[in-house]
Parts: sequence; structure tokens; C-alpha cells
Amino acid sequence: MTNSNIYKVEQASQDLEIWSNLRFAIAKSSGFKRWQQEQDINEQSDLDLMVRRYLKETLETLAY
Repeated sequence: MTNSNIYKVEQASQDLEIWSNLRFAIAKSSGFKRWQQEQDINEQSDLDLMVRRYLKETLETLAY
């Protein structure tokens, strides 16, 4: 592997770790829990998809 490829793999690994930590923190937040209750979403749903949807809706609301 070239140095460029190694850097890309390392960066992707770091990005994945950051997203994992961020997703966990968001899922534990009171805002996310309240949103989850308002949406009547099953807690067994895909956490990644729920957090992405929550962030999208939150950012859309803030854009107004």
C-alpha cells in the first residue's frame, strides 16, 4: 500500500470512530429522547438511521 492509501484507511477509521462516538452522545441526549417519543419510534430501530433523521430534521428546523 502506498502512503496515500494508508492515510485514507487511517482517516476512514478515525471518521468512523468519531461518528460512532457522536451518534452515541446524541442518542443519550434529552433532545433526541424527546424527539424519539414525539415520533413514536421503536427504540429497537436502527440507531444510525434514527440519529441521521433526527439531525436532518433538527437542522431543517434551525434553518428557518
